[in-house]
Amino acid sequence: MRILKLTLIATLICLSCSWAGAQEVFTNDSIPYSLELPSASWRAVSEPDAAHEHLEFVNGDRLDGFLQIRKEMVDSGMTVEDVLRRDRDQKFRFFPGFVEGKEEKFSGRLNGVVGTYEYVKTGKPMLGRVYYLQADPRTVYALRFTGLRDKLMRIRNQTDLIARSFKLK
Repeated sequence: MRILKLTLIATLICLSCSWAGAQEVFTNDSIPYSLELPSASWRAVSEPDAAHEHLEFVNGDRLDGFLQIRKEMVDSGMTVEDVLRRDRDQKFRFFPGFVEGKEEKFSGRLNGVVGTYEYVKTGKPMLGRVYYLQADPRTVYALRFTGLRDKLMRIRNQTDLIARSFKLK
C-alpha cells in the first residue's frame, strides 16, 4: 500500500511539472504587461505597433479560442462591474442570439470581474468570456475570449490561467 501511495505521489509530481513547464511567458517591449500562455497552441496573431497596443492570440484556430486584449481608460470612480455592464449593454447585446451569462468576481495578479455571454455566429453557438482587470482607478484591461461554446467551455482553466497571470511590468 505504501509503494502505491509513493508511486501515485511521484506520478502527480511529474504531471504537474510537465504541465507547468508547458507554460510560456509572453511579453513585448511595446506593451506594458506580460502574461503566461498555458500551451504552445496559443500563439500571437497580431503584434502591437506604435499606434496600437492591441494584442490578439488564437488557440490553434479562432473557433477553438480567440483572445483580444484591450486597454480602456475609464472615468474616475467607474468600477470594473460598470465597464462590464456598459460593454454588455452597448456591444454584446446586439450580437445575434445574445444570451446574458454570469458575472463573477475574479482574483489574480490584478483583480476584477469576469462576465460571460452566448451568441450565434454563422449558425454556430459561440461563447464570450471577458475578464475586466483593474490596473488603477482609471485603467481597465479587458481580456476578451471568444470561441465555439463547447470548445471555450472546455478550456476555461486556460482562460483563467491567462487572466490570473496577466501583470503589469
